[in-house]
Amino acid sequence: MIDAALARWKDYMVTHDASALWDMLHPDAVFESPVVHTPQRGRDITFKYLASAEKVLGGPGFRYVGEWRSANGVVLEFTNEIEGIAINGVDIITFDDAGKIIHFKVMVRPLKAINMLHRLMGEMLAKLAG
Repeated sequence: MIDAALARWKDYMVTHDASALWDMLHPDAVFESPVVHTPQRGRDITFKYLASAEKVLGGPGFRYVGEWRSANGVVLEFTNEIEGIAINGVDIITFDDAGKIIHFKVMVRPLKAINMLHRLMGEMLAKLAG
């Protein structure tokens, strides 16, 4: 299950297929952002955050550089550079028994990168809302 679920996620990061992302998310999915205090609950809001993050972070320089697995999840370390700021972070993804994403947590460093991502994500989410 974990192999297929992870393959779907990595394929999404290459294809940027929004319908594939929607299909991967459990209806009760939870998203935790490095810049939002409270967990975001539900498929709709999780989809908005992940689709926005993919647009902001998932550009040509984005790449996964490390991977650690458990029975029902994975930690994927990523890097990118945006606006001259080197970004290092991890996606912590938990899947249910059917391979749907039930929990997605993003952690990012350094602080300069978090501040920039906070601004860019706010702009991207505002575009989606407008």
